[in-house]
Amino acid sequence: MNKSHFIYSSFLMSALLFNSCSSSFLDVEPMTSVLESNFYKTVADADMALVGCYDGYQRTVSNGSQSFYLTAEVAADQCFGGTGTTDGRAFQAIDRFDISESSSDNNIFDGTWSDYYAGIFRTNTLLGKLDGTDFANQTAARARIEGETKFLRALMYFDLVRLFEKIPLLTSATNENIPQADPKDVYKLIVEDLKFAASHIPADAYPKSAAGTNDGRATPLAAKALLARVYLFYTGYYGTEDIGVTKAEALAGLEDVISSGQFALIQDFNALWPAASYVPNKTNNSLDISKYAGKGNSEVVFAQKFNNTSNYNGYVDGNRWIVFLGLRGKSWSPYGQGWGACTVSKNFYNKFSNNDTRKEASIIDIDGEGITNFDLRDQREYTGYTVKKYAPTALPDGTTNTGGEKDMQLSQDQDYFVIRYADVLLMAAELGSGNAQKYFDDVRKRAYKSNFTATAVSKAAILREREFEFAFEGIRYWDVLRQGLNNAAGILETSEDVLSGSVPEKVTVKKENFLKTRGFMQIPNKQITLSNGVLKQNDGWN
Repeated sequence: MNKSHFIYSSFLMSALLFNSCSSSFLDVEPMTSVLESNFYKTVADADMALVGCYDGYQRTVSNGSQSFYLTAEVAADQCFGGTGTTDGRAFQAIDRFDISESSSDNNIFDGTWSDYYAGIFRTNTLLGKLDGTDFANQTAARARIEGETKFLRALMYFDLVRLFEKIPLLTSATNENIPQADPKDVYKLIVEDLKFAASHIPADAYPKSAAGTNDGRATPLAAKALLARVYLFYTGYYGTEDIGVTKAEALAGLEDVISSGQFALIQDFNALWPAASYVPNKTNNSLDISKYAGKGNSEVVFAQKFNNTSNYNGYVDGNRWIVFLGLRGKSWSPYGQGWGACTVSKNFYNKFSNNDTRKEASIIDIDGEGITNFDLRDQREYTGYTVKKYAPTALPDGTTNTGGEKDMQLSQDQDYFVIRYADVLLMAAELGSGNAQKYFDDVRKRAYKSNFTATAVSKAAILREREFEFAFEGIRYWDVLRQGLNNAAGILETSEDVLSGSVPEKVTVKKENFLKTRGFMQIPNKQITLSNGVLKQNDGWN
């Protein structure tokens, strides 16, 4: 893969690593005097490079490529692909595990592949330079920087291996043309990196009490929570525990997060989400945001951070996927307009209990909320319902409220909650904590409030609870896959009536199509070609 796109992009991004917030990675010449030959000398240099690694992780989304989040939502059983009637059908191919839905789309994930490997290249570059950096007597700084870098590498590899399963495993900054690795080896590296992060990032490096200044930084507690998620997915999907972490270790890490006292459930579920908590004021064209818990609130264990300063001149730091979830061509404050993706299944909407406060906080009921004059002619797979949690927001006059250049595509700055404390509680319950019933009840009591009735904790009950608690958070699909392929096929198989361009259509997801892919996505054909055939396509996508 000596001339592969992901390696080429990685070198360009590395060259611009320290000017990454103000220049495009497509620029071919460095715009500052900060180069590899005169860098990586001091702790300050290493810290600056670490910020570049966070930026690399952010760019896996902010570059506008097919996002991990959207893929997980479209592939799951709670949403359809949606978008506009004249748009391409890549989302439909993903939703139905059927490339014939868009037979010419053989590079759906090319940008995703490139952006993730560019981010991994940054982490590998920094890790390879640490021994030559003068840390003097600052051993804690070395441990912190290495721990955070390995956390980010683990997180990016975890996304990639779940999306594609068979991927090249690069642990140094190289352009070597290597074949796809055994996924077990990728998971072993992920576990090693997360264990290192959990034991080397100082516990007091980024206290939750200072989230206003350090939110979004990797912590030992975030590493322990992510390690448990890795354990649950791997052991569930592959049916074995052979990647260097045991059930007892995963649970112990979660109990450490819980006992730390740094996290707590937000009292009202809707307060976690801007679109669910903002109240429009038409009189002065404003939004009352007082009920929003805010970024870095007590429930956020780790978040992918975004800013509103993106523009068309090289600043790339906004949440580019969130605009896909906006109402197609229409603002209805507090909801902003977007591309109409991820229309919510009517079957799932009806599955949600009306006594569950998460239902209203998670889903926009277009008719029920009185959203009028919604133009169905340009909406594909309309169900009457769409995602509220990560919907973009808008002022009563329809303009975006995010600041920056107020561009609906670029200025979205809502963070993505990678791990919430509710997830920690439910994972700990699933792994057999002695407090499993309490953890399970704590999550459900917030959801049902005065309508709460006790339910005995069990794995089946926990998985059912996760279906509603983490709806539209990019988690459900992986929870389905880890229940076994045959079970997953049965869950994902569906046939539902929708409207596309005001015309009745039936969306059908067939279990046999899913089983052909084993739940994994299309390897970009461009990458296969650039590798001279070293990369092989995943089953079901030829």
